[in-house]
Amino acid sequence: MKAQEFHFKPLNVGRWFVWGLFALMLLVAPHIWTSGLAQTMLTQMGIGVIACLAYNILLGQGGMLSFGHAVYSGMGAFLAIHALNMAGAGTLGLPVSLVPLVGGVAGLVCAALLGYVSTKKAGTPFAMITLGIGELVFALALMLPEFSGGEGGVSSNRVIGQPVLGITFGPQIQVYYLVAVYCFICTAAMFALTRTPLGRMLNAVRDNPERVEFVGYNTHWVRFMAFTISGFFAGIAGGLGAINTEIVNGEVLHASRSGAYLLFTFLGGATFFFGPIIGAVLMVICGVLLSELTKAWLLYLGLIFLFMVMYAPGGFASLILMNLRVAAFGKLKQLWTSYLALAGTALAALVGAATMIEMVYHRQLNEALGPELRFMGATLNSAGLDAWFGAGLLIVVGAALFELVRRRYVQEWGEIQEDIEKEIKRREAL
Repeated sequence: MKAQEFHFKPLNVGRWFVWGLFALMLLVAPHIWTSGLAQTMLTQMGIGVIACLAYNILLGQGGMLSFGHAVYSGMGAFLAIHALNMAGAGTLGLPVSLVPLVGGVAGLVCAALLGYVSTKKAGTPFAMITLGIGELVFALALMLPEFSGGEGGVSSNRVIGQPVLGITFGPQIQVYYLVAVYCFICTAAMFALTRTPLGRMLNAVRDNPERVEFVGYNTHWVRFMAFTISGFFAGIAGGLGAINTEIVNGEVLHASRSGAYLLFTFLGGATFFFGPIIGAVLMVICGVLLSELTKAWLLYLGLIFLFMVMYAPGGFASLILMNLRVAAFGKLKQLWTSYLALAGTALAALVGAATMIEMVYHRQLNEALGPELRFMGATLNSAGLDAWFGAGLLIVVGAALFELVRRRYVQEWGEIQEDIEKEIKRREAL
């Protein structure tokens, strides 16, 4: 009889610390930002985290560029709002806390029906198929007002039934904690997916589909299974959004929402698990705060996206991790002057560009109010040459200095990376 063997597996303290910190942040956030606007934004951020992570199962983990992922979050929202109305009418015995699961099931079913065709192809054909399906579903929703409510949408009331432990989901903070619970569970589940054989095989399909086929796996089924799982979590996000806003209209299926998932997942860092979390936070900040500050916020967002594609294609997550690696070897202090110079010159160019943009928008949209406008505490005359010349000078000087500083920074960065590699080899030799 073979003796039983015991193997010691050390506890991953770092991972427990990160997840504990994540849970603590979700718990205390509404007590730090206590205003109604802040709690609403926190709720939207939690929903956005689930949606962007679900999208990243396709983009980051599977290399599938989808232009129609709002279909699955949107269908989840519609089915969830109908389930909420049925529960309020007494025809469906379902508590509000489980309504997001109805959205998840709806997203999963839609993804299973539409994803089988979509995932037969990869690359550009897959992207075009998802775009076509997204437009098709959006058009069908407007043609079926009994389901979508037409232009007015479908409204509901999330305060139904008897309170349980005093929870009615009327106050915003109660909705936030419902979203926070789903956010933590869904984030943990999607992270666990990346550690499963399916998650590893999905990465392999992304990197080398021919080799995956050679070893005997069906790449279509791997993509299809990932697609349905992504649809399930997107549907949960849609269901939570329906509870939060208590109204759902055709905009939840629009291509602009799919584009937002793509844009902010990329900005956060699609190749890293926590990148979409950063992207979701940025998505809410841009959609709520930046849109209130200026009518040209979409133009600014496009410029930021262009800047990131040119200089940081890995997103904000890659910038964080690269600098953490440098800090771990004690080299970060050598880059502070370069970072300050880069920030200063980039800010000068951005202020110049923003000044020109605001003056153009003022002349096009607010010409009846006169040529003067207030921007960053200063009064600008959009009809005079001084403001235009000053803005142009800031752009030229800032961009030129930025390029000079960037070249010096690239040289310093390369030298630091060489020193780090030498240090790693020295430690390995010991």
